[in-house]
Amino acid sequence: MSRQAARLSLKKGGRDVRLSPSRADATWEERLLQSVDDKTRELIARRQQSRKSKDRGWLLRRLLLAGDLLGLSLGFVLAAVASGLHEFDARIGLAILVASFPVWVVGAKLLGLYDGDEAEADHTTLDDLGRVFLLVTAGAFGFAVVTSYTTHNTKQVLLFWTFSIVGVAGGRAAARGASRRTLAYLQNAIIVGAGDVGQLVGRKLLHHPEYGINLVGFVDAEPKERHSALGHLTILGTPAELPEIVRLLGIDRVIIAFSRDDPRRILEIVRRLRQFNVQIDIVPRLFGIVGPNAEVHALEAMPMLGLPPARLGRSSMFLKRAIDVVGAAMLLLLTAPLFAAIAWKIKRDSAGPVLFRQRRLGLNRREFTVLKFRTMHMGADDGTHRDYIKTTMDGGGLPSSNGLFKLERSDDVTRFGAWLRRTSLDELPQLVNVLRGDMSLVGPRPCLPYEVDHFAPHHFERFLVPAGLTGLWQVRARAHSDFGEALDLDVLYARSWSLGLDLQLLLRTPLQLLRSTATA
Repeated sequence: MSRQAARLSLKKGGRDVRLSPSRADATWEERLLQSVDDKTRELIARRQQSRKSKDRGWLLRRLLLAGDLLGLSLGFVLAAVASGLHEFDARIGLAILVASFPVWVVGAKLLGLYDGDEAEADHTTLDDLGRVFLLVTAGAFGFAVVTSYTTHNTKQVLLFWTFSIVGVAGGRAAARGASRRTLAYLQNAIIVGAGDVGQLVGRKLLHHPEYGINLVGFVDAEPKERHSALGHLTILGTPAELPEIVRLLGIDRVIIAFSRDDPRRILEIVRRLRQFNVQIDIVPRLFGIVGPNAEVHALEAMPMLGLPPARLGRSSMFLKRAIDVVGAAMLLLLTAPLFAAIAWKIKRDSAGPVLFRQRRLGLNRREFTVLKFRTMHMGADDGTHRDYIKTTMDGGGLPSSNGLFKLERSDDVTRFGAWLRRTSLDELPQLVNVLRGDMSLVGPRPCLPYEVDHFAPHHFERFLVPAGLTGLWQVRARAHSDFGEALDLDVLYARSWSLGLDLQLLLRTPLQLLRSTATA
């Protein structure tokens, strides 16, 4: 297919919308630049003015390195002051620490602490904590061995270990926060494939500007009708033109999502892209069952994906339950004054009980009574919610006026209840459910019995693990996903469970609740 024949168009409302050039003799390159938005053109222009290619990876590696070294130095200084280390010994210890910086950097590199941000759009400092702990623990032990010839202050070494973990983690968080305010952090991205999957990927990227991905458009020879949530995004060309599009638009990331072209042709195009400095992400054809814990192994030269069993073993369930009991008991003690204040406010705000009780489904579809603070007036009908679930389950639902997949029931919700929902504090009584064993701190959202009428067969896998107070859907998507997508995230959690994932989601939950875009 020639470039002239490969028109820049997008099917919208059942018809082809062509991108007409401003001049009759406009070249293909000019039409391509006309098809993107002003933000993309500004990024292209600014990068062309820069002599060096300073992309996200270049920027983050340097800022994270600076954050690590500053965190270690601060950890040593605080430890020296807190332990009352003699000034002479402190100077010698600091000199030894500075001299060992190359060893620390090599250790961090071996642990992959400088490589995640460029490839993983949602990588955060919380993802690094385990490896930071290992790095600082090993480094503090080596530092203790070396400095034992000059000082025997065990307290100072322990304090250095503690302060350094906090300092390095804080330095990394500050480095990432600073990088997000720069132009180099943004990545121009295109999606190959404008079908249902490609457009779903596009909608998810638009919902998460914090990822720093500027979605430029789609590449597809046979696009489907555009979803209304995709805004200005259009078709940039065909897969055959992909290398040229990457070069002209300064693309940093190419996401391949089920293009209708011949897979062999796509494979050849991907190989041609290797000449460019671009991140290539491929949505697997079996993305519905492939979780993050899938392992890649090989049969001779053939790569294979290994999927571990979804059901938790007895030891895993015991460990998960132990964390639930300890965590729920501590949180109930800490939030007892808040419980009392909320209960008092609910009674003053509207007539009715403080707690709302409802039948939900948990592990193995066992029914239990979930507890929540009441946020609605008494006698509210659930028929509206039933209809909404049915509509959004098949993908036909649209975001409400606030841009979220959240049923607006302003007439039914009390004034104080609206605030409770925005802050998710209406969920606090579920800590009692966790203590009883009905729920877990982390797991799929406890669903209503009538919701299972709209489940696909694979959605029932969510009942292989206990329902949770928070979970993958609550942290990663919340009301940015419709009901069907939320169920898929619940299934993904059940297939991907690990202790590390639970701890990560628990740590991320408070941060998610503090975000202005979050909603219950």
